Amino acid sequence: MEIRPTTDQDRDVFVDTLHAAFGRFPETPTDGGGVWWSALEMDRNLLAMTADGQPVGTAGAYSFELTLPGEILAPAAGVTAVGVLPSHRRQGVLSAMMRHQLTELRARGEFLSVLLASQALIYRRFGYGPATYTQRLTVPRHQAAFALPRARGAADVPATGSDTDAGTGTGTIELLRRTECGEVLEEVYDRYRRAQPGALSRPHRWWALGAGQPPIAPAPRYVAVHRDADGIPDGYASYSLDKPDTLTVDETIATDDAVSTALARFVLGHDLVTQVVFKHFPPDHPLRWQLADFRAGEVSGDTDWLWVRLLDIPRALTARGWFMDGELVLDVDDPFLGEHGRYLLTVRDGKADCVPTDRAPDLSLDVSDLGSLYLGGTAPSTLVRAGHIRAHRPGATALADALFRAERSPHCLHWF
Repeated sequence: MEIRPTTDQDRDVFVDTLHAAFGRFPETPTDGGGVWWSALEMDRNLLAMTADGQPVGTAGAYSFELTLPGEILAPAAGVTAVGVLPSHRRQGVLSAMMRHQLTELRARGEFLSVLLASQALIYRRFGYGPATYTQRLTVPRHQAAFALPRARGAADVPATGSDTDAGTGTGTIELLRRTECGEVLEEVYDRYRRAQPGALSRPHRWWALGAGQPPIAPAPRYVAVHRDADGIPDGYASYSLDKPDTLTVDETIATDDAVSTALARFVLGHDLVTQVVFKHFPPDHPLRWQLADFRAGEVSGDTDWLWVRLLDIPRALTARGWFMDGELVLDVDDPFLGEHGRYLLTVRDGKADCVPTDRAPDLSLDVSDLGSLYLGGTAPSTLVRAGHIRAHRPGATALADALFRAERSPHCLHWF
């Protein structure tokens, strides 16, 4: 078997092989574009070929920026389009491609890799760990009344990062069609993702090609665009009426809590629907607490989203921001690549130093578990209690919890 990089001339073979791996046929592109594979970077993809030249497997990567704790932007390879023909599964093709890809990413100088896992059992063995989480929230419209804020002086206190009150706001909302506001969506999303840990960039070519899922894809959607007091767009909610009685929100993007609340009020106030479904909802979002009936919001589809793998542990740990001082020795095992390292992590004034050490470890963990901790969305203590991380001394777990936390919970909306 040969694993080789692809070129633009391989696009059709790559796409056909990938779809065959999942038992599907490529859909026909619309006039406005919109097929997800139109944004593939062919110089970053791989084909697995048999000795007689037949393609049997695919793996690809996108060039993204990932927002780390501390509002730090770091390059990250977005692994995608991974598939093996049913006729060649369980023959080592997938492992060979993933090992080849990780080696290639390192050769490019990249230190982070991310993916969306089609199956949770597959990618942990390659060193990836779930790092952000998402859920679906369904709110019956007859139970969508908002409670009055109980904080004393709430009407006079701005929401986090905003000059307006989270309950009232001073901006406006304009209802547009998706075809009327592409540039606005791109601009607002880019502002949002730069401040949200766990968020990925959406390169301009994705928007220009209509690649991905709505609202990137040009599928018919209504978009509620929020503008601040100066008329500058600072949030949007993309939605459709998929059923006669259900309004489904693809995503809500807001640069602060006041904008998020205003957009939630807008969609929850829509006439002629009985329920509103938020498809991609952060687990710690305050909306359920803002409703008069706390039980009105029904949570479902609670799942992992972005998985993270560290390719260069010292570079990755020194790249992100930190919010307290401390020192930990991490003993990290990487069985897929046959590597093992022990690192002294020292944090002072928001910056980290990470160097090899022979000191006794504070924590022993798999590289996939370190990926789960990296963005601050999984507490080390959770994995200690689960039996995945071993703490070697009293206090090590509590210190790790405090060190690895982020300024806010990581969340990723982007599908790739």
